[in-house]
Amino acid sequence: MISSPHTVSDVMTHTVVSVGRDAAFKEIVELMRQWRVSSVPVLEGEGRVIGVVSEADLLPKEEFRDSDPGLLPLHRLSDVAKAGAVTAGELMSAPAISVHADTTLAQAARIMALRKVKRLPVVDRVGILEGVVSRSDLLKVFLRPDAELAAEVNRTVVAVLFPGQSVTASVQDGVVTFSGPMRDRALAPVAVRLAHAVEGVVDVRMDLTAPAAPPR
Repeated sequence: MISSPHTVSDVMTHTVVSVGRDAAFKEIVELMRQWRVSSVPVLEGEGRVIGVVSEADLLPKEEFRDSDPGLLPLHRLSDVAKAGAVTAGELMSAPAISVHADTTLAQAARIMALRKVKRLPVVDRVGILEGVVSRSDLLKVFLRPDAELAAEVNRTVVAVLFPGQSVTASVQDGVVTFSGPMRDRALAPVAVRLAHAVEGVVDVRMDLTAPAAPPR
């Protein structure tokens, strides 16, 4: 059976710096500097995420310091409004783009890429903050030891596709190499696809030979 993909819960940070709706501009900047983060979730009530303040939300105050709003294109007027904001409630982007703990790493990476964000709040089913996942968190899977990757590929790919055969999978620097005699070459692309699906695999290569001809 193929292993389930790793999820956000495997890599997310549980200790999260956050702010309330009334947090002041300078307080937010100081928290980001102190905690070395690019955004902070904005919470309400018992910890429900209502928005996110990112560096992009803070920069308009500097960008438009000397600008004339009347000379700016219409699509930048929302940024001009943020230039005059002084609290998290005025600065935040809402609703927050968030994920659940059981979201796969591939899904989280896709959301980050499409929405152009660096960090995502992780919330439960009612929106209560549970943690945060960042781009660097998603890359942690590539730190899995080669021996661990090889064991998973051999268990979930080789044993399933090539039972009783001499095909093996080795891993070096995250690169999987299938080697040995393969009876059915049509299974090669299947093996490549399944190996790529193992979290932490960097690339897949084939070093296969034809099975020895039976003696006459």
